Amino acid sequence: MTDLIYEKRDGVAHITFNRPERRNALSPESIIRLAEAWIDYRDDDSLRVAILTGVGDKAFCAGGDLGRLLPLFTGARQPEDEWDRKLMGDLPLYMSTALLRPFELFKPIIAAINGYALAGGSELLQATDIRIASSNASFGLTETQRGLVPGGGSMVRLARQIPYCKAMEILMTGDAMSAEEALRVGFVNEVVEPDRLMPRALEFAHRLKKNGPIAVAAVKEAVLRTSGVPLDEAYGIEAEISARVTQSEDAREGPRSFMEKREPVFTGK
Repeated sequence: MTDLIYEKRDGVAHITFNRPERRNALSPESIIRLAEAWIDYRDDDSLRVAILTGVGDKAFCAGGDLGRLLPLFTGARQPEDEWDRKLMGDLPLYMSTALLRPFELFKPIIAAINGYALAGGSELLQATDIRIASSNASFGLTETQRGLVPGGGSMVRLARQIPYCKAMEILMTGDAMSAEEALRVGFVNEVVEPDRLMPRALEFAHRLKKNGPIAVAAVKEAVLRTSGVPLDEAYGIEAEISARVTQSEDAREGPRSFMEKREPVFTGK
């Protein structure tokens, strides 16, 4: 049994936290496997979209394992097995890749949030593009309550994604936020009943798969690369990306299929 499951089905990468007995908390193994999954997803041209979720209905991911991962970081626990040693052998690389901070991945990521998404779990969500929450989901960046800071991207990302004052409340208090509140402030796209969570995530995945993969990735690239950039420079980046997409085979296939009254066949070229 692995701490993280990575599967490929019908052009969709399924990435699933698999420690339900620990509320899917991040272990050294799950960090490494997650980093490797993102790299493979990025490089596999047959994959158009990824769905990130957790096993069970209690937790998406409760953050770093306070008994196993955090003591390893602070030196309170020495490496004990191959996963510990591998992680600590290149900690910055594995952590930055696993949390997509920074890691150049422009393919879309859908989060299907079942239950608790706390600390590192909520941090990772901020690197996803479409977020579907179960009605039993809750969110929180609890680090300040333990004398830590949410340094996995949240101090940079959160105030860019939701209103500043709400972001500061979440970051500084460490208090939980319900699925309904997350929807209200725009942190998630939808809230659905638990039995509709994965079907709805798959609906989004198949909807995105119908679009041109180069175009979808270009949209994400443009949004990420222009975030916080002065307008003149941002427009230059947008123009560069638009010109690149226009030269693709997919850009010719889309209008041609419309004129021929058929579904487009995008190849990602």
